[in-house]
Amino acid sequence: MIKSVPRPRKRNTVSRCRAVPWKHGAAIQCSTKRPTTEAETPVTTFTGHDTLKTRRPLTATGRTVDYFSLKAAEEAGLGDLSRLPFSMKVLLENLLRFEDGRTVTVDDVKAVAKWLVDRRSDREIAYRPARVLMQDFTGVPAVCDLAAMREAMAELGGDPKKINPLVPVDLVIDHSVMVDFFGTTNAFEKNVDLEFQRNLERYAFLRWGQKAFDNFRVVPPGTGICHQVNLEYLSQVVWTDADPNGTTVAYPDTLVGTDSHTTMVNGLAVLGWGVGGIEAEAAMLGQPISMLIPEVIGFKLTGKMREGTTATDLVLTVTQMLRKKGVVGKFVEFFGPGLDGMTLADRATIGNMAPEYGATCGIFPIDAETIRYLTFSGRDPERIALVEAYAKAQGMWRDADSPDPVFTDVLELDMGTVEPSLAGPKRPQDRVPLSGAAQSFTTDLTGTFKAADPSREILVAGSDYDLAHGAVVIAAITSCTNTSNPAVLVAAGLLAKKAVEKGLSSKPWVKTSLAPGSQVVTDYLNKAGLTPYLDKLGFNTVGYGCTTCIGNSGPLPDSIAAAVEEGDLVVAAVLSGNRNFEGRVNPHTRANYLASPPLCVAYALAGNMRIDLTKDPIGTDSDGQPVYLKDIWPTSQEVNAAIEASLTPEMFRSRYGDVFHGPEQWRGIATAEGQTYAWADNSTYVKLPPLFTGMPRTPAAVTDVKGARLLAILGDSITTDHISPAGSIKKTSPAGEYLLSWQVRPQDFNSYGARRGNHEVMMRGTFANIRIKNELLPGVEGGETRHMPDGTRMPIYTAAMEYKAAGVPLIVVAGKEYGTGSSRDWAAKGTMLLGIRAVIAESFERIHRSNLVGMGVLPLQFKDGMTRQDLKLDGSETFDVTGVEAGIRPRMDVTLTITRADGSTQVVPLLCRIDTLDEVEYYRHGGVLPFVLRNLAA
Repeated sequence: MIKSVPRPRKRNTVSRCRAVPWKHGAAIQCSTKRPTTEAETPVTTFTGHDTLKTRRPLTATGRTVDYFSLKAAEEAGLGDLSRLPFSMKVLLENLLRFEDGRTVTVDDVKAVAKWLVDRRSDREIAYRPARVLMQDFTGVPAVCDLAAMREAMAELGGDPKKINPLVPVDLVIDHSVMVDFFGTTNAFEKNVDLEFQRNLERYAFLRWGQKAFDNFRVVPPGTGICHQVNLEYLSQVVWTDADPNGTTVAYPDTLVGTDSHTTMVNGLAVLGWGVGGIEAEAAMLGQPISMLIPEVIGFKLTGKMREGTTATDLVLTVTQMLRKKGVVGKFVEFFGPGLDGMTLADRATIGNMAPEYGATCGIFPIDAETIRYLTFSGRDPERIALVEAYAKAQGMWRDADSPDPVFTDVLELDMGTVEPSLAGPKRPQDRVPLSGAAQSFTTDLTGTFKAADPSREILVAGSDYDLAHGAVVIAAITSCTNTSNPAVLVAAGLLAKKAVEKGLSSKPWVKTSLAPGSQVVTDYLNKAGLTPYLDKLGFNTVGYGCTTCIGNSGPLPDSIAAAVEEGDLVVAAVLSGNRNFEGRVNPHTRANYLASPPLCVAYALAGNMRIDLTKDPIGTDSDGQPVYLKDIWPTSQEVNAAIEASLTPEMFRSRYGDVFHGPEQWRGIATAEGQTYAWADNSTYVKLPPLFTGMPRTPAAVTDVKGARLLAILGDSITTDHISPAGSIKKTSPAGEYLLSWQVRPQDFNSYGARRGNHEVMMRGTFANIRIKNELLPGVEGGETRHMPDGTRMPIYTAAMEYKAAGVPLIVVAGKEYGTGSSRDWAAKGTMLLGIRAVIAESFERIHRSNLVGMGVLPLQFKDGMTRQDLKLDGSETFDVTGVEAGIRPRMDVTLTITRADGSTQVVPLLCRIDTLDEVEYYRHGGVLPFVLRNLAA
């Protein structure tokens, strides 16, 4: 029997609601009905209007379900759709299912078919994903916002229960564990204990949310990284729900997630991408995601990987190619004969890094490998049969005889040309061949990092060794990108085994760690007999979660940190992650390199980036003989044999059989009751956000920006890590001073990510990254600015508050690719709360631009090749942005008038990057959440 995906419920009477799709507001229609079982209440996710009459029956394993047929759409006049890209077929099905003549029209459906001719479109569509995925860093502020919306709803005279997810939401707690303890057998237990001590308030708040909201599940800490849990358990590939008449309807599994790397599940043929928490909250509440029909770039894979190369090397090559091509805001779809021999884990690795190559998604179609993975990971056999039957009925099935889809443009890669690689020292797209890594670092040492004395060495206190430039002080097997892939993890274990057998050991200055993406990893490493060797080299398991890649690397040992600071040394981290932006991994590592898990082990053995691992010895064996990397690198045959012997479907079934139960510490947390949250005034983790304070029932008129001051001038590739608070909190920072004022000890500061539920901390940490460079203060690193008109140097937060007290609006000016990186909603929330009305940049990354609009901040773009340097700004100017209050239209021109200190003026045309009609409404309401709240209150 094919069942609807079970959702936990808390009441005997369950409200079954569906959001009637809208563009500019709609009612929420609900009925009350006792479900057959409380654990299995379906969530209606379509309208069933079906003007084109495409609804058809489909039989699988003896059970008939309905689906919205693309072949029926062809017969209804759309023409041959067989060569439509897989991802576009998913979008087309979504439009057919939600077609209601208002928010989704027949013309929207026809526009997707017309895409086959033009291969691009400027048509805006309303897209509705089946579900939402969250991690706890983004989930806590999202639950804060929902709780605040309930209070605001009550103040507006509405029913707080209307603020409730209308689509399934899964929140996986995976971002809070930090690597405080490492290299010991009890590191995991000690890190977990510390995690619960630090995060008790947050976890109690999430447990309240789990009780208070319907359609909201929480996967407890210690289970794994959200994207790996999503890949291994949550995703269904084909989703099912019951319609209002009780008929089961099948449709593609789709989602949005509050983490950029939601795209990892694209490897499983599930269309999903990262959005900010703001946009995800709107999607939860029934608001469609407004988007332009995307361009789809085809990436043809041919050939086979060479011996000695890994999926990590492949994805770093793909990332470099696609960044060079320019795919921001576009879909990327992989095809070609290379898929025939590619494992699902390798596909997931490539899908994972879509944010790094800039694409909205990096998706693979459904084929025999999809079915093999679903079977191997312990999915329900009837669900698997439905996936295959559905894909074949819809023309979504790929095999060797399938014709190539039509794409906007195509790139091609022979995988046989891929070579071992790293990426760094600052960006994931900056691939460096392993053979050139040592020379690249040496060049960067005096170039990028401007080291005055490249040969300097510092004796580490209490030791018998020196620390030098290039020392690898962190080697971390971490991150969703690679910890989902048994091939690279087993390769790391086999390399460790061979190294130990030859008498090698990690260098004493290297902080080593292993943070598996799920507990299944531990099971197969144990069964393969590789855990003892990883432990011997210091790669003991430190936790199940996202650690070093997001800045949760924990502090370096005091003696190592002191030597780095004393010598102003440029030291490195090597991690199997996807992000290596400035200031992200650890405040002491200025050079950060992405690498495969076996290379992380290799660099722990070598201990310095200036060693050429392709030529130089990695160490000496027990007989004093040199050992080279090639001597201990495992063969693909050895890796495959170990996987075959150690990884079983039962491991998945066992680990996910009771996934919501959680450890004893989780089950013992006391939780609040009630539909609204009892905010604690003295909490330093969770505070009522001020987003809806005093919000009227109708929005105020939109106004131009007059008399603004410049808070910062920022360069190219400013990431959301630069903007949004991330990593550790310095006690001398505004956020640190705030926590000290609440008697929080520095050792209990935790990270910015863990305190995302406290806007007071997050406002103070916005633009406070230790590596950010504000061009108003040349030569200075860190979140400072000049306050005008007197020019006093001060923290950005302090200046913003002084401007706000004086009623002065603010702007930020920046270069290309503004907002690169993670889908951090606080990058936009903090911007708004600092009083910044507009951000003017040469170009924007997709998610951050959307988030700015979602918070009521104007994203404005220079035109005709103009740059910030052309304006020769020094901060003494004032700025007017006009044309907004006369009426906003998507992508309209507005005027920037710059008044300089001498009274002269300059007029600059700008493109308003409010791209869709829905975004016009969001901005008019002061953001997407006020827009949704007013509609629900009405």
